[in-house]
Amino acid sequence: MLGELIPCGGGDPVPLLKSKLLVGRRSHCDIQLQFPNVSSHHCELELINGFWRIQDLGSSNGIKVNGERHDSKWLMPGDILAIARQRYEVHYKPPEGQRPPENQEDVIARGLLEKAGLERPHEAPRRPPASPSPPPTTPTPPSQQASPDDDDNTMKWLSEL
Repeated sequence: MLGELIPCGGGDPVPLLKSKLLVGRRSHCDIQLQFPNVSSHHCELELINGFWRIQDLGSSNGIKVNGERHDSKWLMPGDILAIARQRYEVHYKPPEGQRPPENQEDVIARGLLEKAGLERPHEAPRRPPASPSPPPTTPTPPSQQASPDDDDNTMKWLSEL
Protein backbone atom coordinates (compact mmCIF):
# COMPACT_ATOMS: atom_id res chain seq x y z
CA MET A 1 0.00 0.00 0.00
CA LEU A 2 1.35 3.44 -0.99
CA GLY A 3 -0.73 5.40 1.49
CA GLU A 4 -4.34 5.95 2.45
CA LEU A 5 -7.02 8.56 2.81
CA ILE A 6 -8.73 8.53 6.22
CA PRO A 7 -12.31 9.95 6.11
CA CYS A 8 -12.56 12.86 8.54
CA GLY A 9 -16.13 12.00 9.51
CA GLY A 10 -15.29 8.37 10.22
CA GLY A 11 -15.53 5.34 8.00
CA ASP A 12 -13.20 2.94 6.25
CA PRO A 13 -9.82 4.25 5.03
CA VAL A 14 -9.34 4.48 1.28
CA PRO A 15 -6.14 2.60 0.33
CA LEU A 16 -3.85 4.15 -2.28
CA LEU A 17 -2.80 0.98 -4.11
CA LYS A 18 -1.38 2.29 -7.40
CA SER A 19 0.93 5.18 -8.24
CA LYS A 20 -1.74 6.83 -10.41
CA LEU A 21 -5.39 6.85 -9.34
CA LEU A 22 -8.47 8.32 -10.99
CA VAL A 23 -11.04 9.59 -8.47
CA GLY A 24 -14.68 10.11 -9.39
CA ARG A 25 -18.24 8.80 -9.46
CA ARG A 26 -17.89 6.46 -12.45
CA SER A 27 -17.57 2.71 -11.97
CA HIS A 28 -14.25 2.55 -13.86
CA CYS A 29 -12.54 5.05 -11.49
CA ASP A 30 -9.85 3.64 -9.21
CA ILE A 31 -11.43 5.41 -6.23
CA GLN A 32 -15.19 5.64 -6.54
CA LEU A 33 -16.95 8.29 -4.48
CA GLN A 34 -20.68 7.83 -4.94
CA PHE A 35 -21.80 11.33 -3.95
CA PRO A 36 -23.84 13.66 -6.19
CA ASN A 37 -21.38 16.56 -5.70
CA VAL A 38 -18.42 14.47 -6.96
CA SER A 39 -17.84 14.70 -10.72
CA SER A 40 -17.66 11.58 -12.88
CA HIS A 41 -13.89 12.18 -13.32
CA HIS A 42 -13.17 14.53 -10.45
CA CYS A 43 -9.41 14.42 -9.87
CA GLU A 44 -6.28 12.34 -10.19
CA LEU A 45 -3.79 11.31 -7.51
CA GLU A 46 -0.25 10.51 -8.63
CA LEU A 47 2.78 9.36 -6.66
CA ILE A 48 5.86 11.14 -8.05
CA ASN A 49 9.29 10.59 -6.49
CA GLY A 50 7.65 9.39 -3.28
CA PHE A 51 5.22 12.32 -2.92
CA TRP A 52 1.52 12.38 -3.72
CA ARG A 53 0.21 15.08 -6.05
CA ILE A 54 -3.46 15.80 -6.70
CA GLN A 55 -4.74 17.30 -9.96
CA ASP A 56 -8.29 18.57 -10.45
CA LEU A 57 -9.72 17.33 -13.76
CA GLY A 58 -12.05 20.26 -14.31
CA SER A 59 -14.59 19.11 -11.74
CA SER A 60 -17.63 21.18 -10.86
CA ASN A 61 -16.94 21.35 -7.12
CA GLY A 62 -13.12 21.28 -7.13
CA ILE A 63 -10.54 20.12 -4.63
CA LYS A 64 -9.21 21.78 -1.51
CA VAL A 65 -6.07 21.09 0.48
CA ASN A 66 -6.15 22.39 4.05
CA GLY A 67 -9.16 24.57 3.21
CA GLU A 68 -7.67 26.24 0.11
CA ARG A 69 -8.91 25.51 -3.39
CA HIS A 70 -6.25 24.29 -5.83
CA ASP A 71 -6.02 23.04 -9.40
CA SER A 72 -3.07 20.86 -8.43
CA LYS A 73 -1.05 20.49 -5.26
CA TRP A 74 1.55 18.32 -3.57
CA LEU A 75 0.05 16.47 -0.62
CA MET A 76 1.96 16.04 2.61
CA PRO A 77 1.12 13.57 5.39
CA GLY A 78 -1.53 15.07 7.66
CA ASP A 79 -2.97 17.38 4.97
CA ILE A 80 -6.75 17.54 4.85
CA LEU A 81 -7.93 16.85 1.31
CA ALA A 82 -11.47 17.82 0.32
CA ILE A 83 -12.84 16.26 -2.85
CA ALA A 84 -16.04 18.21 -3.39
CA ARG A 85 -17.35 18.14 0.22
CA GLN A 86 -15.80 14.80 1.18
CA ARG A 87 -12.86 15.37 3.56
CA TYR A 88 -9.92 12.99 4.08
CA GLU A 89 -6.69 13.11 6.04
CA VAL A 90 -3.73 12.09 3.89
CA HIS A 91 -1.49 9.32 5.29
CA TYR A 92 1.73 8.08 3.64
CA LYS A 93 5.44 7.96 4.33
CA PRO A 94 7.42 10.36 2.10
CA PRO A 95 11.14 9.80 1.39
CA GLU A 96 13.29 11.01 4.26
CA GLY A 97 15.27 14.19 3.77
CA GLN A 98 13.47 15.09 0.53
CA ARG A 99 10.88 17.70 -0.29
CA PRO A 100 8.37 17.75 -3.13
CA PRO A 101 9.07 20.11 -6.03
CA GLU A 102 7.59 23.59 -5.76
CA ASN A 103 3.99 23.98 -6.92
CA GLN A 104 4.10 25.35 -10.42
CA GLU A 105 0.57 26.06 -11.51
CA ASP A 106 0.38 27.32 -15.07
CA VAL A 107 -1.57 30.52 -14.49
CA ILE A 108 -1.96 31.18 -18.20
CA ALA A 109 -3.29 27.73 -19.10
CA ARG A 110 -6.76 28.44 -17.67
CA GLY A 111 -8.89 31.52 -18.00
CA LEU A 112 -10.36 33.42 -15.06
CA LEU A 113 -13.91 32.27 -15.83
CA GLU A 114 -12.76 28.64 -15.74
CA LYS A 115 -10.81 29.17 -12.50
CA ALA A 116 -13.90 30.74 -10.94
CA GLY A 117 -15.96 27.73 -11.95
CA LEU A 118 -18.09 29.72 -14.39
CA GLU A 119 -16.84 27.90 -17.46
CA ARG A 120 -15.90 24.27 -18.05
CA PRO A 121 -12.35 23.45 -19.17
CA HIS A 122 -11.65 23.74 -22.89
CA GLU A 123 -15.19 24.96 -23.50
CA ALA A 124 -15.82 27.94 -25.68
CA PRO A 125 -17.58 30.79 -23.89
CA ARG A 126 -21.33 30.50 -24.06
CA ARG A 127 -23.07 33.25 -25.94
CA PRO A 128 -26.74 34.02 -25.57
CA PRO A 129 -28.75 32.93 -28.60
CA ALA A 130 -29.28 35.67 -31.14
CA SER A 131 -32.73 37.18 -31.01
CA PRO A 132 -34.68 36.28 -34.11
CA SER A 133 -34.87 39.10 -36.60
CA PRO A 134 -38.36 40.30 -37.46
CA PRO A 135 -39.74 38.81 -40.64
CA PRO A 136 -39.37 41.02 -43.70
CA THR A 137 -42.41 43.13 -44.39
CA THR A 138 -44.20 42.28 -47.57
CA PRO A 139 -46.36 44.93 -49.14
CA THR A 140 -50.04 44.13 -49.08
CA PRO A 141 -51.36 43.29 -52.56
CA PRO A 142 -53.91 45.69 -54.02
CA SER A 143 -56.68 43.07 -53.82
CA GLN A 144 -56.52 43.27 -50.00
CA GLN A 145 -56.45 47.06 -49.76
CA ALA A 146 -59.42 49.34 -49.18
CA SER A 147 -59.97 50.25 -52.82
CA PRO A 148 -58.71 47.41 -55.08
CA ASP A 149 -59.86 49.11 -58.27
CA ASP A 150 -57.71 52.13 -57.67
CA ASP A 151 -54.86 52.23 -60.21
CA ASP A 152 -52.78 54.41 -57.92
CA ASN A 153 -52.79 51.70 -55.27
CA THR A 154 -51.76 49.09 -57.80
CA MET A 155 -48.88 51.21 -59.05
CA LYS A 156 -47.77 51.93 -55.48
CA TRP A 157 -47.85 48.24 -54.63
CA LEU A 158 -45.81 47.33 -57.71
CA SER A 159 -43.21 49.98 -56.93
CA GLU A 160 -42.73 48.57 -53.41
CA LEU A 161 -41.71 45.13 -54.72
